[in-house]
Amino acid sequence: MNKKELVDAITDRVGDKKTATEAVNAVLDAIQSAVASGDKVSITGFGAFEMVHKPARTARNPSTGDPIKVEESWAPRFRPGRTSRSRSTRVARLPRRSSRPHPAPVDGARSPRAPFVVPCPVPAVA
Repeated sequence: MNKKELVDAITDRVGDKKTATEAVNAVLDAIQSAVASGDKVSITGFGAFEMVHKPARTARNPSTGDPIKVEESWAPRFRPGRTSRSRSTRVARLPRRSSRPHPAPVDGARSPRAPFVVPCPVPAVA
């Protein structure tokens, strides 16, 4: 969802597009100015915006392997709240791996964990 889609979603609840646009811009401006001044912005159930310090470090150039000095910096960070995390984890997840053995294959099918072996003809020895 981008800013335009957010305004459209709020327009349904507020009534007109101009009011929704002003509301979205006001909220974003308030969050940006507070975080830029070093304050932490916490929205209960949604998350928290804050500035974090990244100290100076030595990194490596991936193509040459030469060391590079990276200067210290400050960057904004968002940490989702409990409600946001619980809503985003409703996406289908892979099942946990268990220590139980898999059931036997049915109708000659191979086990999902068994390696796939391509049958290759063996030359006859003369």
